[in-house]
Amino acid sequence: MVVLISIPIFSVLTILQSAVLSRMPLLHGTADVVLLVVIAWALQERVRTALQWSLVAGIMMGYVSILPYSVPLVSYLGITGLTLVIRRYIWKIPILAMFVITLIGTLFNHSLSALVVSIGGAALPWLNVLQMISIPSLFLNLLLAAPVYAVVKDIANWLYPEEIEI
Repeated sequence: MVVLISIPIFSVLTILQSAVLSRMPLLHGTADVVLLVVIAWALQERVRTALQWSLVAGIMMGYVSILPYSVPLVSYLGITGLTLVIRRYIWKIPILAMFVITLIGTLFNHSLSALVVSIGGAALPWLNVLQMISIPSLFLNLLLAAPVYAVVKDIANWLYPEEIEI
């Protein structure tokens, strides 16, 4: 059931990202709210459906993206895998992990996208891509990371209520 709830959530987020946030760039970079929700969802302790949510997000973003269908899917699944490893073995402070994984995830997502576009034949000046797209996107993602984490935490607490022992 929890996986089915991800479909309308990511439908709304995909529309929001492609129709609204893409029209509000900082230089040429835009916020990736879908990525932030995927990371925040994977950081929740009681959540066991992080990979499924990542799969739904990757499929929806692959559908609306001009990139090959598999790029957002591989990117989101890879970032979710990294998030699950960090959550389990390294970090016990989820909000700090949210900022670190947002940084790593944004750079990974942009690097993978730029690599695929370069392989496709486009000549990309890597320094310009970093300065004009990746760093502004990173700034916007870090700016939105805490509010997105708070909202996703509330959703996770609603979907996975804490068990009360009597």
